[in-house]
Amino acid sequence: MRVDTTVTETNIHYPTDSSLLGDGVRVLIRTMKKITKIAGEAGAKLQDRSRSVKLRALEIARAARAKGKQSQGKLERAYGKLLNSTSRVVGQAKRFSKEIAEGVKRAPSVLKQLALEGLRQELDAMVPRVKQVMKQTRARIFRGDTRAEGKLLSLFEPSTEIIRKGKAGKPNEFGKMVKLQEAENQIVIDYEVYAQRPSDSDLLIAAIETHQAMLGRTPRLVAADAAFYSARNEAAAKAKGVKRVCIPNRSTKSPERKREQKKRWFRNGQKWRTGCEGRISVVKRRHGLNRCRYKGDAGMERWVGLGVVADNLINIGRAMEKQSVQ
Repeated sequence: MRVDTTVTETNIHYPTDSSLLGDGVRVLIRTMKKITKIAGEAGAKLQDRSRSVKLRALEIARAARAKGKQSQGKLERAYGKLLNSTSRVVGQAKRFSKEIAEGVKRAPSVLKQLALEGLRQELDAMVPRVKQVMKQTRARIFRGDTRAEGKLLSLFEPSTEIIRKGKAGKPNEFGKMVKLQEAENQIVIDYEVYAQRPSDSDLLIAAIETHQAMLGRTPRLVAADAAFYSARNEAAAKAKGVKRVCIPNRSTKSPERKREQKKRWFRNGQKWRTGCEGRISVVKRRHGLNRCRYKGDAGMERWVGLGVVADNLINIGRAMEKQSVQ
């Protein structure tokens, strides 16, 4: 058995405070325009602040490229104006929602009234997200706090996480952690998409139990990278009947442990483990697991699952062809 984790990114643009605020304003105004088209001019009138918000976003982009204290002052002033415009749009959206609920804004037919109710639900879902983006923007720009509670990276994929895997070319990835677990013949016997990123070391014993449940026996050898190592994991794996636990402990100072990791079986196991990296590369390039094109958590589960099924079909076919030749 070999196991590794990777990141499948959600289909979002690179998140910046100004772009997230711009997204929020754009969606709220678009929804309110649809409401006005159905309900007419009854109740609150829509004031379109799209142009103002775009200008503020351009001003922020110019100020962010400049250096020095003066540019920081310009940046704060531009963000202040952008937050003010966004706040006014949010206030309008709340009024529109309230007027639909109270019957001030109503449609001329039953079908259009249902459409109006659907648009109200869209406003009610989007307003809290935009308010959260405003809160985290104020915290970062005016207080220097980059770890705001409940931080949003996308208004459309709110469960997106920042995941750092130590890659020089891509230090920050925006998506979900995915575990891929293989047995012989490059067959992925289990995968999992995690709602919140776990520590790799917490996944090993559960992976061994899954292998045992699916294949009816404990793996003879378990290979993983150093992130999966802990003395407790190694002891628990051996207690479950694993003969060879091939997981390096890079921080060890024990001469005995260093000698163990230089033995031929250990080095061969680690060579076989690197196949996980190849499997991850293949499912990302060939089956699209680099970026999920479906929406929501259920869409992410479905996208990753379909990619794994497609890859397994190819590898099962190759294994069967080899057996028929022999």
